[in-house]
Amino acid sequence: MSTAKQTAAAPVADDEETVLADIAGMLRKMLDEYGLDDIEIAADSRFMEDLELESIDLVTLAGILQTRYGRHVNFAEFVAGLELDEIIDLTVGRLVEYVVGCLKAAGGS
Repeated sequence: MSTAKQTAAAPVADDEETVLADIAGMLRKMLDEYGLDDIEIAADSRFMEDLELESIDLVTLAGILQTRYGRHVNFAEFVAGLELDEIIDLTVGRLVEYVVGCLKAAGGS
């Protein structure tokens, strides 16, 4: 529990490279729990096809993202704005772009 608080309090950079590394780390922890620690995570990795995540995993990811980035990043809202085929083909890179955009918008407020 204290780890989540420390992570949430850590400074958040809003550049794509740092956010990609953060999200890749989050996904790696999720995949490790399933014994899928040998899957490569890159910007073009698709959540469902390449990372073998299911919709419930995306709900888990939404919670992790909120813990890390706060209310500025609303994954559920992001996904709600996508068509079904866009959700199925959602890549890590597209999520990174969304997160970076949210963080920059929050920083400019």
